[in-house]
Amino acid sequence: MKKILFKDITDYMIILIGAALAAFALVNVLVPNSILDGGVNGISIIINNLTNFRLSILVLGINIPFIYLGYRNLGKDFLIKTIFSIASFSLFLELFSHLDYVLTDDHILATVYGSVILGLGVGLIIKNGGCLDGTESVGIVISKKTNLTVGQFVLICNIIIFSIAGFIYGVDRSLFSMLAYFITSRVVDMLSSELASSKAALIICDNGSEMSSKIFNKIGRTCTILEGNGLLSGKKDILYCVLTRIEIFELKKIVLKQDQRAFITITDVSEIIGNNIKTTK
Repeated sequence: MKKILFKDITDYMIILIGAALAAFALVNVLVPNSILDGGVNGISIIINNLTNFRLSILVLGINIPFIYLGYRNLGKDFLIKTIFSIASFSLFLELFSHLDYVLTDDHILATVYGSVILGLGVGLIIKNGGCLDGTESVGIVISKKTNLTVGQFVLICNIIIFSIAGFIYGVDRSLFSMLAYFITSRVVDMLSSELASSKAALIICDNGSEMSSKIFNKIGRTCTILEGNGLLSGKKDILYCVLTRIEIFELKKIVLKQDQRAFITITDVSEIIGNNIKTTK
């Protein structure tokens, strides 16, 4: 019980640090140089520039419907941590906006260092079970009902956002924003090998049928069940499941709660070919 409580406190502390880093990167590095982030943050920045509406309120308000979608597909723990992540992020956006400080006015330096700081913040949040960008929650829903992957959906959204940015701020700012998004994505991926967009989980456990049912009911992902024999542990069930990066935290929680002796490996998936079963949950 103490270990679980300590882990939860640690998760929230790291999420808080990640939110502060991400907010600083936006408010004090990228936005002053008219460089956009992708997803909900990018939409919020554009609206903020056109209307002067507070960025912190826009980020919080636009994310609300996406938070609901995330709750429906990733569970209560994801909901709580995502609300905490976005609320903390919005609070830091408001606090940092009152600082009369810009890290650099050099557009290249702002793009590189702002993206690195933003990637560190976002990576810390995702690794500990939270999420800042609601478009990934929508992407998960769409990926389960269409042939689009989460990564493809997010990429399409960001292309639209950066194209709009090109009309408003000029082509050069749009290109800087695309470069910033690319650097941010790479930093997030490098922060932990668990953060690539598509992942495959291999789970070795005692009761594969019950475990796969729990996984399907919680996050809507189906598993392929194989039979195996351990040299020392004897007969085991082996589950194979393909999922997205922000579902990994919930998967590990489900598996270890169900079977403390379960063995899990997470690997990158570079390409998915063929039809997979889509949940209608």
